[in-house]
Amino acid sequence: MPILKRAKTGAKEDGARASSDVRREAFSLLVTYVKQETLEPLKGLGRFVLFGVAGSVAIAVGTVLLLVAALRILQTETGTFHGNLSWVPYLIVTAIGLAVMGLAAWRIFAGPAARRSSAKKTTEQ
Repeated sequence: MPILKRAKTGAKEDGARASSDVRREAFSLLVTYVKQETLEPLKGLGRFVLFGVAGSVAIAVGTVLLLVAALRILQTETGTFHGNLSWVPYLIVTAIGLAVMGLAAWRIFAGPAARRSSAKKTTEQ
């Protein structure tokens, strides 16, 4: 009879171990799933934003340098904007800068975002 008692006790212990292993494994699986579905997309979004901001800064600095170069050319190379007309190169460069900003805004609003919003409107109708 003592052998039967040991077998039953051992079976209960194995069952308790198995259920605790299942709980640990389920919790581990849950943690892994949450990390996969939240942290990895956020890392990808962070990279996307980082490269977008870096590209925007590079384009802005390049545009400002080109505008300063245009101002320098108009002031030194033309020779016609002296005296009372010294303000004209600034006006020309300001107009060019506003045109570049307008072109950028137009492309932003007429680009992929506009196509997506028009596609949504046609599917809703």
